[in-house]
Amino acid sequence: MKKHKRDVIISYGWSFPSLILIALMVVFPIFYTAYISLTNMNVYHWFDFAVVGLDNYFRALFVFDSGFLSALFATIVWTVVNMVLQLIIAFVLVSLLNIQKLKLRKIYKTLLMFPWAMPGYVSILLWKTGMFNTQFGLLNQWMKKLGYEAVRWLSNDISAFICCTVVNLWLALPFMIMIMDGAMQSIDRSYYESAILDGADWLKRTRYITIPAIAPIISPAVIITVFTTFKQFDVVYLLTQQAGAKTGSGFHTILTYTYENAFITNNYGYSSAISIIIFILLLVLSARYQMKEGDR
Repeated sequence: MKKHKRDVIISYGWSFPSLILIALMVVFPIFYTAYISLTNMNVYHWFDFAVVGLDNYFRALFVFDSGFLSALFATIVWTVVNMVLQLIIAFVLVSLLNIQKLKLRKIYKTLLMFPWAMPGYVSILLWKTGMFNTQFGLLNQWMKKLGYEAVRWLSNDISAFICCTVVNLWLALPFMIMIMDGAMQSIDRSYYESAILDGADWLKRTRYITIPAIAPIISPAVIITVFTTFKQFDVVYLLTQQAGAKTGSGFHTILTYTYENAFITNNYGYSSAISIIIFILLLVLSARYQMKEGDR
């Protein structure tokens, strides 16, 4: 018993510096943000801020014209649309890549991984200047050749949402393709051979063999992608909301909305309240996922 206690004390002694570092870098910022969310700290009350209780949370959740609820709704739509498109497009591409007699399959897979290898910041700005630019973007060059006028692709909410979705798919699809490709290759080919002998067409093989077989493998990747897409910031911000280069679109995700309140209008108490709400939402979603995994 004494040896066990000594081992426990020694282990905690060795891990104590790491625990202190985690507390300073993770735990303290969360509690400090929660504290700031209860105050009226902003550019006018930097040192003399006062505790206002839950006023910031009430403004975010119950005042519709505050912009938070619309940003939250836009974020949910953004997440659902991107996730559905990723699954459908990745499934179609991977199904084509796994055709047995397909030549140069490895080259195609390497090319599909290329967007993932590029820095996201570079890819986003290349899309913004090279594809969506009003004057010399490739899309408008094609429009002019077809006899149409140039389009300001990022100037309104709907077209900006579509453009941001395209860029996000460009960046995120390689990850889903890689996971789904590995899942499909793990399926025993004898299942398909037996199904073909029984007269099952491609749709039935996909429904009763492929999808049930890959679902448990890709489900963690889907959850990760949902969280990543929900917290997406750089695509929307760099394409439409970047300081000094705003395009006129009012499309906001919940993180770009938080950023604008924190660093543009300098309303730190309100933006901290939104950050805590986001933290709680993601915590609840993560807990539900863990509970479902535990029930399996």
